[in-house]
Amino acid sequence: MKLLYKGKTKDVYQLEDGNYILKFKDDMTGTDGKFDPGANTVGLTIDGAGKSSLKLTKMFFEILEEKNIPTHFIDANIEEATMTVKPAAMFGNGLEVICRYKAVGSFLRRYGMYAKEGQDLDAFVEVTLKDDQRGDPPISEDALHMLNIVTREEYAKLKDLTVKISNIVKEELAKKNLELYDIKLEFGKVNGEIVLIDEISGGNMRVYKDGKYIEPLLLEKLLLQ
Repeated sequence: MKLLYKGKTKDVYQLEDGNYILKFKDDMTGTDGKFDPGANTVGLTIDGAGKSSLKLTKMFFEILEEKNIPTHFIDANIEEATMTVKPAAMFGNGLEVICRYKAVGSFLRRYGMYAKEGQDLDAFVEVTLKDDQRGDPPISEDALHMLNIVTREEYAKLKDLTVKISNIVKEELAKKNLELYDIKLEFGKVNGEIVLIDEISGGNMRVYKDGKYIEPLLLEKLLLQ
């Protein structure tokens, strides 16, 4: 395998057949030792976090496959904490698409003059650029179009897929009396088709039960027990 990229929570390798291997690490995003799915720095390392993230990612990608939602997923090896995926072209240097059901995190920090903590949001979709140097700035549809990162047609598709996928995840969580507050997704293009890439795990969503935040490793246990 050829190492292509060392990320904060995953390393990316290329196989001889052209597919990629994602190696999940035990590092998690956050600051000062506290987990934060919206952070762009590694804040803590928890033993078993990589395998936990992969177990949930495998579960959710398989559910999406059953519902004909396109993804880059091929298969996963839980013991080795690796996932085999199709190579996908990025939008620019990478985008993150967030779907919000509750006003928390950066949404509340930005719009706290008007929003109350935990206020209901109607699957609010926003896009941020993957740009650590500039703090992953939010970007509008117009700016994405004018900077030749995403066409208007692609933006509509991204938004539609984000809401569909997020609602599926939300419904799966609700089966265990868990509530999704927000989720961060990534997309790329495989053979010209927009597909979900990266992961779906406790590391890229905020989940609560009875008003109490559920840590990523506990989320895996609650969903897969």
